[in-house]
Amino acid sequence: MVKKILLIGGGTGGAALFDVLHRTAHTQVEGVVDLNIKSPGCLKAKRAHIPVFTQWQKALSQLSGIDTVIEVTGDPALYENLRNELSAKPITLIPSSVASILFYLIEEKEELLNEKTKHFSKLELILNSTHDGMIAIDDEERITLINKRAEEIAGLKKEDTIGKAIHSVLPSSKLPRILKTGRVERNQRQAIYQGRAIITTRLPMKVGNHTIGALAVFKDITEIEQMAEEVTNLKSVQTMLEAIIHSSDDAISVVDEEGKGLIINPAYTRLTGLTPEEVLNKPATTDISEGESMHLQVIKTRKPVRGTRLKVGPKRKDVIVNVAPVIVDGTLKGSIGIIHDVSELETLNTELERAKQIIRTLEAKYTFEDIIGDSEEFNIAIEQAKMAATTPATILLRGESGTGKELFAHAIHNGSDRKYNKFVRVNCAAISESLLESELFGYEEGAFSGAKRGGKKGLFEEAHGGTIFLDEIGELKSETQAKLLRVLQEKEVVRVGSTKTIDIDVRVVAATNVNLEQKMNEKEFRSDLYYRLNRMPIQIPPLRARKEDIPNICQHLLTKLNQDYGRNVEGLTESGLNHLMNYNWPGNVRELENILGRAMIHMHYSQILIDTTHLPPLAMEKSSTSKQAEEKLGEESIGSLQEQMEEKEKEIIKRTLKAFSNNKTKTAEALQLSIRNLYYKMDKLNLKVIKDSE
Repeated sequence: MVKKILLIGGGTGGAALFDVLHRTAHTQVEGVVDLNIKSPGCLKAKRAHIPVFTQWQKALSQLSGIDTVIEVTGDPALYENLRNELSAKPITLIPSSVASILFYLIEEKEELLNEKTKHFSKLELILNSTHDGMIAIDDEERITLINKRAEEIAGLKKEDTIGKAIHSVLPSSKLPRILKTGRVERNQRQAIYQGRAIITTRLPMKVGNHTIGALAVFKDITEIEQMAEEVTNLKSVQTMLEAIIHSSDDAISVVDEEGKGLIINPAYTRLTGLTPEEVLNKPATTDISEGESMHLQVIKTRKPVRGTRLKVGPKRKDVIVNVAPVIVDGTLKGSIGIIHDVSELETLNTELERAKQIIRTLEAKYTFEDIIGDSEEFNIAIEQAKMAATTPATILLRGESGTGKELFAHAIHNGSDRKYNKFVRVNCAAISESLLESELFGYEEGAFSGAKRGGKKGLFEEAHGGTIFLDEIGELKSETQAKLLRVLQEKEVVRVGSTKTIDIDVRVVAATNVNLEQKMNEKEFRSDLYYRLNRMPIQIPPLRARKEDIPNICQHLLTKLNQDYGRNVEGLTESGLNHLMNYNWPGNVRELENILGRAMIHMHYSQILIDTTHLPPLAMEKSSTSKQAEEKLGEESIGSLQEQMEEKEKEIIKRTLKAFSNNKTKTAEALQLSIRNLYYKMDKLNLKVIKDSE
């Protein structure tokens, strides 16, 4: 019998209880009462077309046949009023304390049912994933289980078989015999219908001594038997394989376990100029004119080799080879090599690089996850960049060449709400002044000789809705600076040869490695543009100021270089790493990547660690005596008042840094400067990390 229920209370608990009672077959929620008709329970009731009330008296008067009232508000006064009202009526009142227990019991039951359903779903998934067919019957010979593979092999459907007697569905089945004998039958061949054979194992399913059913596990051997008949003649198989190899457009070379030539195809002869007579039954080194045989290396190591460059044949053809071992039943039988003409690959690579260059100007590749560094100074720069990414402000990235300013620009774009729009990169120093204005702001048709018909969008228009990265901003000439300032102030551009303004929505990230303040004092950089750009300056420290990051940076760069050069260098030796740590890196991370790349190129392909011997000579720090001489010379020279003040300021910062063991945060606090201002002054004064010996 269905119980008709009035639910009083539509809060979180009431809503949860409503869900349970509404789904249960033996209960029917007739109405929900709550002072707030927008409570979760009331909203759910409305969606289910169940009446909602703000007064329980009205609900009781309008709803007929209510068996049970459940109070889930927890209000003692309300419960007392309900008890008085319902004491003389055949209606059961359930208080909130009992309702909560009821809810938890029902919820626990639901969870148990869900767990049971999940368990059976997993079991069914496992059974349907196996390559073996499975059919089970109960003690009355009715089918209780048939998996996907059994359906495919036997040509049956689960919905047509479950619950039916097996002899009516699969007359050839021997499972009823297992019910009678109770014995296991292993690896029995059985024809299930014409043209289809299986190998099966049948076993009884027992609970104690009582047989409750039987299970058959089987494999389809039809194709195996047919294949066995087709491959009895090994010569035909060899002929087929040779035909496949000879029809390939890729140059293929196969050698045996001793490294002697077994097979080459016509494409190999066309590429190398070597005939079968010159290669077959000859050592694998026969075709090598420069380099080492990768066949012999693979036979020795049993590991594949990819992307190795060699010169082969009498014409010393430049090729790239991929070689893999041929292993049968755990035994090495030889190796197979695929040879590619480098000239064709270089042509394709050139086209690919051209496409990549176009794409790279319109997308940002890197995120903050790609920025490697754990030093205090670098983490401050990263945190500033992350904060800046969430604002619309113009950002100025400052730092020496090679410190990763472009990497930060990519990450800022990808960390902003503009990340799904374009990221346009502009190197202000790489474009001539005569072209820069038209490239940045676009031009109209006929604006100058050679202008495209219909005109052209500028890079600011291309970046609409996204980010434009202006690298080397300090190289802009004053006329272009003035037009850039207008763009930043008015958020509009005017194409060359036009008077019409075009509204743009572009986030500007600028970068420079020059001292803009000095340029501003020398009237080479507009002060108004400087202050517009310098709203959110981020100082990226040089590599020499964060040498503790060098090991992690090296590992990251080696991963990239391995992909570029087709190598497998795993890291550096301790002496090699110490050699890098003792260098001051004027070229920063870009120089470090160059040094590692040069070392990798000169390493033997079998070496996996970069040692000091692989590294080129590095100019070490100046000796302390030369430093003292320079300092003495500096003391004797007389400069302007500003120069002398800057020298004194440099001396104070230097002394404070040393007192706090190069801790920039404590130094800034002691000098009552912001950490950003400290970095700015250190960069302006060319102040480096202080050594203990200084």
